[in-house]
Amino acid sequence: MNRNMILSVTAILAVAVGGFLWLNPAGSTGTTALTDLGAAQAQTASGEIDTSSVVEMTMGEEDAPITFIEYASYTCPHCQRFHKDVFPQLKADYIDTGKVKFVYREVYFDGPGLWAGMTARCGGEERFFGMVDLIYENQREWTQGAPAEVAGNLKRMGKLAGMTDAQLDACLQDGDKARALTAVFQENAERDGIRATPSFVINGELQSNMAYTELKALLDSML
Repeated sequence: MNRNMILSVTAILAVAVGGFLWLNPAGSTGTTALTDLGAAQAQTASGEIDTSSVVEMTMGEEDAPITFIEYASYTCPHCQRFHKDVFPQLKADYIDTGKVKFVYREVYFDGPGLWAGMTARCGGEERFFGMVDLIYENQREWTQGAPAEVAGNLKRMGKLAGMTDAQLDACLQDGDKARALTAVFQENAERDGIRATPSFVINGELQSNMAYTELKALLDSML
């Protein structure tokens, strides 16, 4: 998927805000934090967004000879196919065998992708990759409908993963976390030159999406 990737934090939040108004009706906790886009823009311009709560999500040995960073969007069909058809082989052959440290970095094209990221992170690091699998597996179903329906779909998946309604509501209504996640995405994507998803940075080199046979040949050449 190739879109106009590098948007401002305010622009991405503006796309997402309609959905959050469905999630968090006027007068309830958290709406002001997310809908005050002028404040978000001021924070961004002055570098005041606190991103310290955003954890890098990794899998595999810390000292593996290859560091494999995937940039992906939860609403991207090509990313869904990568996680269905390629990632299981990558995990079995390289991550589980200590050859690859895998880093997953979210790309936010749209509001639903941001909400999915907030849902995936809601259960912490232990549940994260299980939620990622669930979100991609059900991509066609949860992305359908109005914002309230999308949010409800994401919450149902979160509950399947063991989270409560209250926990998920708090995560989806966390405007500070939304700004922090978007700011981290923007910084990482600009630094690594990401323009499409999925994209990979493998031992510092930017790579486009490819079949597993090509990917395997590339990884083997680095070992």
